[in-house]
Amino acid sequence: MAKVFVVNITKQPLNPVHPGQARLLLRKGKAAIYRHYPFTIILKAAERAPTVHPLRLKIDPGAHTTGLALLNEATGEVVWAAELTHRGFAIKRALEERRAVRRSRRRRHTRYRKPRWANRRRGAQWVPPSLESRITNILTWVARLARICPLSALSLELVKFDLQALHQIKLTIGIAMDEHLRFSAIQVAPPRSPQPPSR
Repeated sequence: MAKVFVVNITKQPLNPVHPGQARLLLRKGKAAIYRHYPFTIILKAAERAPTVHPLRLKIDPGAHTTGLALLNEATGEVVWAAELTHRGFAIKRALEERRAVRRSRRRRHTRYRKPRWANRRRGAQWVPPSLESRITNILTWVARLARICPLSALSLELVKFDLQALHQIKLTIGIAMDEHLRFSAIQVAPPRSPQPPSR
């Protein structure tokens, strides 16, 4: 069960609490709703020297969705978890549609349209818009969570797949299996019985 984030009067993050405890604080008027998602409450009275347990944010990036999980460093308990859906493929489709419209416009041979094809330069730090959207989406959520919970560490899962090497492994396994089956078929073939000489 996801816990409720808590901030104090000065909007400093405190330990997340159980949803039941958050409902009790809201019912008694000791807290108010600060954010709806992720659900966060703000205390109306100051706490004296609260003990704050550090949390670790774990990120599992993906092309379609990215997994986010907040763990308590001391107990290993999952405090909050979510899946972040990216717009990368939608952005790619929109850019392809825009490119098609631009190309059709260029082919129309309008009289007064200046040729504009060599005025687009990419900087050294350029990344594709779909990837840029994914990066900024993750960074936005990291900054958002850092404001409402006591983050102390960040873990990012880095997985690299070499699809070409994987394809080569499949090919070599397939060739080896083919050779093995051919060799075993030659070995297993029963010996022919000698034919009597014809008279």
